[in-house]
Order: sequence, then structure tokens, then C-alpha cells
Amino acid sequence: MKRAFIALTCLIMAISCAKKTDESGYIGPSDIQIEDGVMTPETLLAFGRLSDPQLSPDGSRILYGVSYTDVAQNRSCRNLFLCEPDGSGKVQLTRYAKSVSCARWALDGQSIFFLQDGQLWKAPLKGNQLGKREQLSDVPNGISDFKLSPDQQQVIYVSSIKNTALQQPADTYEDLDKAQAYATEDLMYRHWDHWVTDVPRSYVAPLGRKMITPENSVDILDTEELFELPTEPFGGAEQLDWAPDNRHIVYSCRKKVGKQYAFSTNTGIYIYDTLTGATVEVKTDGGYDTNPIWSADGKHIAWVSMARDGYEADRQRLFVADVELVDIEDGQNSGVQVLSMRELLPAFDHDVADPVWHGDDEIFFNALVGEGIQALYCADLTGDVQRITQPGWNFDFFSPFAIIDRASSVELLTSYYCMKFPTELVSINITAYGVTYNQITRENERIISQLADVKDERVFVETVDYQKMLCWVLYPPQFDPAKKYPAIEIVLGGPQGSNSQDWSYRWCYRLMAQQGYIVILPNRRGTTAFGQAWKEQISGDYPGLNMQDYLSAGRYIKSQPYVSKLACVGASYGGYSAYMLEGMHGNLFDCFIAHAGIFDEKQLWYTTEEMWFANWDNGGLTQYAYTPGQTGPSYDGVTFGGMQQAGAPYAMTSKAQRHYANSPSSMVTKWHTPILCIHGMMDYRIPYEQGMAAFNAAQMMGVPSKLVVFPEENHWILQPQNSLYWYRVFFDWLDRWMK
Repeated sequence: MKRAFIALTCLIMAISCAKKTDESGYIGPSDIQIEDGVMTPETLLAFGRLSDPQLSPDGSRILYGVSYTDVAQNRSCRNLFLCEPDGSGKVQLTRYAKSVSCARWALDGQSIFFLQDGQLWKAPLKGNQLGKREQLSDVPNGISDFKLSPDQQQVIYVSSIKNTALQQPADTYEDLDKAQAYATEDLMYRHWDHWVTDVPRSYVAPLGRKMITPENSVDILDTEELFELPTEPFGGAEQLDWAPDNRHIVYSCRKKVGKQYAFSTNTGIYIYDTLTGATVEVKTDGGYDTNPIWSADGKHIAWVSMARDGYEADRQRLFVADVELVDIEDGQNSGVQVLSMRELLPAFDHDVADPVWHGDDEIFFNALVGEGIQALYCADLTGDVQRITQPGWNFDFFSPFAIIDRASSVELLTSYYCMKFPTELVSINITAYGVTYNQITRENERIISQLADVKDERVFVETVDYQKMLCWVLYPPQFDPAKKYPAIEIVLGGPQGSNSQDWSYRWCYRLMAQQGYIVILPNRRGTTAFGQAWKEQISGDYPGLNMQDYLSAGRYIKSQPYVSKLACVGASYGGYSAYMLEGMHGNLFDCFIAHAGIFDEKQLWYTTEEMWFANWDNGGLTQYAYTPGQTGPSYDGVTFGGMQQAGAPYAMTSKAQRHYANSPSSMVTKWHTPILCIHGMMDYRIPYEQGMAAFNAAQMMGVPSKLVVFPEENHWILQPQNSLYWYRVFFDWLDRWMK
């Protein structure tokens, strides 16, 4: 009897302890049950979103995070998991109510560093969960990202400083502490979805000896100039990298502010010496240079480079600099010398992305290639390049997060996804006999297994100038060519980008197919997988060939005997395309949906934030020019106030004049097809007045139309309930006019 009582007491204590591991407000995996194999918007929000895998120092375990969504709470929460490199032994490390990000292994593999609540923490591994958290930082403005030095004695962290160029009332008048206003005398006062009240900066601090505070941290830029490090709006610690000597840091930075920043993409590469505070610039050719990384021996730096300033879609080249680290301690000079610099793959006509060193002389990277797939490549320092993933593998692969050298093989640990499932971890094994892959995680297998399968295929559509354009087509479950189905044509954003084996929570093509629609995704002019000439033809030709490409794809799919009606839907440049095609399609499309689209290009020029984008694509700018103090127009007719503005509405270049004369707003008298206009009020890339203007025009033309505005969303719809509402409105509109 006594033993039974003790056993029962232990069981109760164990259950009590287990419950305590779930913090109040913890969000776990969804238990959603799918009816009849049909994927719904609710299904999409039920998926676990896997990210940021990290291999342990001894190579035995993978640390990664998964975000789960609670629609009722209108939020997501990210927690940490462990598994072995073959996918076995999966355990959940944390069950916190607040998200954990940027989790990194301690060198001994027995502790984890991570960010939570804007501060840096460390916790020991205690079996299958983390032990008590220790706070390592107290930074008033918070930490958004970090990177540990190789010996983990120092840390780079990203925080922010006040933007004194954007004044608020209390900055000038102390008695107006409740007044709300922004005042500026220069450009770049807002960016993407926020007013630029703060500027991100990167700091170096000692780690492990005392609490990290601003007082014991050093600003890498060491200047009162309001330069960003990392570059907004999406940059993080990937723009900085520690040298293996634990002393030097290479980083990318656009050292410009105001109008110069707004009209330029010129981001340079710099090497900072933490011992002396000196900085050496790696001389580049003026375009966008970013994501530098050191080789294992510290003798080389690799990064992604674009040649032309002001052009965001220039070819992404792989550059390498040879450097020498010198052990000097004179307190002034940097202990580094840049010996040489070169483009590693000058004949590679695709965009290099996310390079990763393998030892001292090999670099793995990913690139979108001709069959519309993101493939994995390896290059050595002689410029020899080989494709690793196979053409028959219909997945988008990402660069490896870890490379394991074995006796007779190399194993790449990476991630992939496709149109049928979201991100999962995968291993790629390279041997003398070939290359194979094995899926490591199956985070969403329980949900995917309940869904009826959809079929996808490539088709090639002939364009008006007799080119062969690759299009992806998805078919509904149990597709029967003897029946009739409504179809959706996806008009792509960007304008440069690609329709590949992508998975998106904002535009989920599988979800569209599972709602009974055929989906066609054309890789029109401007897409990035088919060489630089195809990609950049769209710049300066928005109303031209890419619109004809869309019409060619639409005619192709609508001519199929199993297609009844056809919708045209798109976001950003895709929204522009929907507005443009509304005025030129004739009777090809049966309804339109435009999300965050450009309606009036002249208005956009005067209200967007990154001026270099509209400047280049509206005018085909060939050279950035800034002359301090210059005022008034110059002889070339495109330089005003010291800034070269070949794409401005007032520039007399032929490309600019053609663009503005053929803006979607110029063709509203031809609008006659039902259209849904959606926009976020915090969208500062394409301000929401564009969506309102398009809707107002449709109303005045007597066109059946609907306007949906999200007051708290930006260019994307991110909050769970807003996302769910977006999809419900989206399908309600399609069903209304297509079914």
C-alpha cells in the first residue's frame, strides 16, 4: 500500500512538472483535421514553419526553430527543436510563450545562445529541454540579431540609434511631449513599413565576463553619420562575418544618407579591426555588394556583387578577395591587407545567392536556373563550377547550413521546399558514384498526408516574338481533362523574380489548386532563371513585352478544352500588371485581383521611398551621379539638384516618357472586367493611395469592384487573422465571378 502511494505521488509530481514546461500562452502544433482532402486557408495557417537550422559542434545534432500559429490569439510563437542529422531522435527543447530566435550552439555543445524579448540569453541543455535562462545583455534599444566570434569571447550584435534627421516635436520643444508629428529636411524619412525614427547599427562587445550594455560595446561604424549597419529593411547579421583570427570583421554597408541613399544601391565591403578600430575598404565597382564571408584559413573573402549602381536586378556575381591578416598592435593601423579581387565566375549567366565556404578553396551557392528550379552549385577558386542538385529534382534548394566531410563522401545539410510542401531539412550526399538526397524533417507530414494530391508540370508557351516561355501549371486534385475548370493566371511581382518550385504563405499556389482552380505561372520577361538578357529586358519596358507574355500565357491556358473562365491575379508589380491588363486584355480575363499594385506611376515616383528603383526601371539609368551643391537642371536634361534622375516624370528620356504615358491609370476608360483591389496602409513601397485610386477609377467606370484596406499591414499581409480574412475575400471574389 505504501509503495503504491509513493508511486502515485511520483506520477502526480511528474505530470505536474511536465505541465510546468509549457509556459502560459505557449502555442504548439495544430491538431487540424482535413475534410475530404481539401486544403483551406485555415489549413495553411496550421502548418509549422521551420527555420534557421544549426549543426552542433560535434556534428551529432541539428538545432532548429518552428513557429506555430494561433488564429484566436492572432499571433505566432517560435520554439526550438533538436534532431539527429538523419532526422531521428527529434525532441522539443523549449515550450516558451514568447518566441525564441537566432539560436546558436555554445562551443562545448552543452548550452544554447538565443534572443528573446530583444535581449541575448544563454541556457544549458538539460536532457531534452533547456535549463534556466541566463540573461547576457541589457541593451535599452534591444538586440535584433547577433553573431558570435569563433572563440565565443566576443559578439557582434545589432541594435539601433536615434535618427536625428527625422525630428519629433519633443526633440525641439520639451513642453510638447504629447504632440505627434514627424519633420524632416531630407529623403529616406520612411522605409518599407515604418517611419525611420531609428537606424540599425552593429556593435562589438565582450561575451561571458559581464552583462552586455551600451557602455561596454563599440559601434563598428564609429561615426555620427546615420549610416545603417546592417542595411534596411531586411538586412541582418548575415551582412557581417568574423575572421577566424577573432579580431577582424568583414561587413557590407551603404555609407550614404538622405537623397544619396534614396537614389543609390552602392553598398561596399569593409574590413574592421576590433583591436585598433581601423577600417579598410575593399574597392568594388559601385553596385550592390553584400553578405561577405571569410574562408576557413582567413585568406579569402567571398561575397555577392552587382556591377551597376541604382539597379537592384543586375546580375548577382560571385566575387573573391585575397587578403592577408597581419599580427600588428600599434593601435592605429588595421592588421589586414587586401591583395587582390576578382569575379570568380564571369561566364555564369545566373544569379549567385548565399555563398558558403567549404574549407579554404570551395564555395557552395544556390542559383535559379533554366528549368525554373533553384539549384545548388559548387565552385573552386580556379573558377570551375559544377551543379550539385540534379535537373530532375523538382525542389528549390538552399545553400547548405553545414558541410560534413566523410571518408568517401561530402554531406550537405540544407533545406528545400516546393509547390506541394513548405520548408523541410534535407541532406545531400556527394560520392564518387553520384548525388542523392534524403529528407531529414517531416514537420508537416501529418497535415500533408491528409490532403488530396495536386499535379504540377512545365509547359512552354510561344511568345509574340517566337520565344519559348516556361510556365508552371498546377491542376486540382482528381483532375479530369474531360471536365471544365476555372483557371488563375499568376502575374508575378518584382518585377524581377521567378516562378519556381516556391512555397509561400502569402500566395500559396497549392491552396489555389486545392480550391478547384487550375493555376498557370508564366516566367515572363523579367524573370531571373533564364539569363541576364531575359531578366533585364523588362526594365524600361513595363507596358511592353512582358504584358504580351502574360496575354500569350492566358490565351494558351484558356484555349485548353478543360478551362472555362480565367482570372488574372498578382501583387506588387503583379498588381501593376493586373491594373495594366485590365485596360488591354479585351475579353481574355473574367476577373482581376490586384494586391499592393502600382496604378499611377507618376504618383508613385513622388511617394515611394527607395528612389533608385523607380529611377532605373522607368528610365534605364546607366550611371549614378551626385554633385554636392549642384542645383538646377544640367545640360543632359536628367540631372536635377545634383541627382541623376533619368526615370523621373520630368526627365525627357524616351523610356521615362513612354512609361508615364502608358501607366495603368491612362487606360481606365477601357476597364470593364470585375476587379478586387487590396492594399496595406503601412505599405510605403507602394503607398495605399494607389489601391484606393484604382478602386475609385473602377467605380467611376461602372466596373464591378471591391476595395479592401488593411490599416496595420505593409506590402505583405502578415497577421494571422488578417491573412485568413485576405484568403477568404480572395476566394469569395474568385468564386463569385469564376464559378
